[in-house]
Formats: sequence, C-alpha cells, structure tokens
Amino acid sequence: MNAVVSTEVNAAARQSRYAKCVEVSKRIRWEIERDVFRGRQFDFGKKFLPDGLSLVQEIPFLGDADKRLLSQVQGRTYAYVFGLVERFINAKILEVSRDHWLGDQTALEALVRFSDEEIKHQAMFRRIEAMIGAGMPAGYVQTADPDAVAGAVLSKSTWSVLGLTCHIELFTQAHYRQSIDRDPEVSELYKDVFLFHWREESQHAILDELEWEREHERLGEAERDAAVDDLIALVGAVDGILQAQSRADADYFVAIAGRAFTAAEAQALADHLLRAYRWQYIVSGVQEPRFQEVLARLTTPAQLERIQSALAPIMA
Repeated sequence: MNAVVSTEVNAAARQSRYAKCVEVSKRIRWEIERDVFRGRQFDFGKKFLPDGLSLVQEIPFLGDADKRLLSQVQGRTYAYVFGLVERFINAKILEVSRDHWLGDQTALEALVRFSDEEIKHQAMFRRIEAMIGAGMPAGYVQTADPDAVAGAVLSKSTWSVLGLTCHIELFTQAHYRQSIDRDPEVSELYKDVFLFHWREESQHAILDELEWEREHERLGEAERDAAVDDLIALVGAVDGILQAQSRADADYFVAIAGRAFTAAEAQALADHLLRAYRWQYIVSGVQEPRFQEVLARLTTPAQLERIQSALAPIMA
C-alpha cells in the first residue's frame, strides 16, 4: 500500500512540474524578430562572447583587438554548435513525446512546446551564424554536419541522449549567468541572445530531468549500465567535435587576424580554443550542481566513478 501511495504522490508531483512548464512556456513566449533581433545587427566593434566563456584574457600575446576578434570567432562557433546540438535534442523530444500521446496530455503539451521552441532556437542560431559570417572574411569552416551528428547521437540509448541533453540545457543557464554583467565590450544583441535562450531553456532542463527519470525507471540494471557507457561515448564524441572545431577556428583566426603569429603562438591558440570550448560545452555543465545531483541519483557509485574517470582528461 505504501508503494502505491508513493507512486501516486510521485506521479502527481511530476504532473505538477509538467503543468508548470506549460504555464511558464505560455507566459515567457518570445519571437526571434520581435524580441531578440528587433532590426539590429551585430556590432563588430564589440566582443560576442563574454570573457568568462571565451577565456581570451588567458592569452598573454593577444592585444585588445585580437581578443575581440577571437571572441567573435567563438561567437560564430557558439551559434553553429548550438544549432547543431538542438537538431538531435528536438528529434529525441519528439520521440519520447510518443509515450504521452494517449496518456498525460499535460506532459504531451509540455513536450510539444519544448519541440516548437527548439525549432525556433535552431532558426535563431542559424540566423546568428549567417549574420556574423556576412561580416567576417571567408574561410570559416564548420567541421561537423548537424544531421550526421544527430544521426550518430540518436543511435545511442534514450537514457544517454536525455542525460546529454539535460547537461547541455543546464549549462546554457550557467552561460547566461556568466554573461549578464554590464560589460560594455560585449554586443548588446548577443547579450539578448543569451537572455532569451536562457528563458526557455530553463523549462527545457526541467523536462529533460523528468523524461530522463522516467526512462531510468523503465530500464533494468543491465540496460542502465550499458546506457552509462553510451553517455561516456557521447561526451567523447562531443569532445571530438570540439577538437576539430578548435583547430579549424585557430587556423581561421590566424588567417584573418592581420598579423603574423609564430608556430608556438598558433599552437597556443589552438590549445586555448580547445580549453575554452571544453569549458563552454562540457565542463560548465558537468560542474553545475543540479546536473551533479541528478546524475548521482540516476547512477550507482561505480557507474558515477566510471563517468568521472572518463571525464578526467577533459576536466583537466
């Protein structure tokens, strides 16, 4: 009887959280042109990513103009990478929504809204990348195809994909908090991108957690253990993308910076960009207390240790 009561209470709590996400989604709804861009263009006299994300202040041989340009290259990659990851996020959310088609309609509405907002975010980031690209020299390279990446990610277990998705949408909130300082060197338009993206991703992270928990309860012990391996593999794949993109971005920056760099400086730039991208797309999410709490709850101590060991080289 106690187990039945506990299950009913848990179901009611979940439905309340789904309902809250629907309510907030309706209340904070924004549109790309009306609310974010408002007829504005990016100001290339300013940085696009704040120092807390770009880490440009760590490079001693760059002047102020160099640091600004490197933040703009990173801002372009930020838009590209988010457009890329949201491709598989949306596909997975549409897939798991099927479980609610003939059940909890509040949960279904929450996930349909989630999907609609993710499509909007993809469009926004494609627009940002194109706008920045129009103002920068030719030669920028995107090292991964969004559809190919989505196909590879979606081949893994739902548990692992939802875990990665929860991680991503929690670190977007960390990025917003790191970018809200009134830094006159950061583009006002890019500040608004962080703001409006964060407003909807805050609800998405809640839904990720709910669906991740629901999937966890459905699996047996062996399936959960295999899913942990999938999550480790997915983080490794993300790191592979970051390694390739950081190398390409370093080469692009050296080509367009308008001054010469030594071979040692060029390598230092590539190393820096990899460190910055790992911080942006992996470390900042892993260090989020909420992600740590959920991951610890959905893994055994041995599984958590396995994940932490795999992450150790990246976290360093």
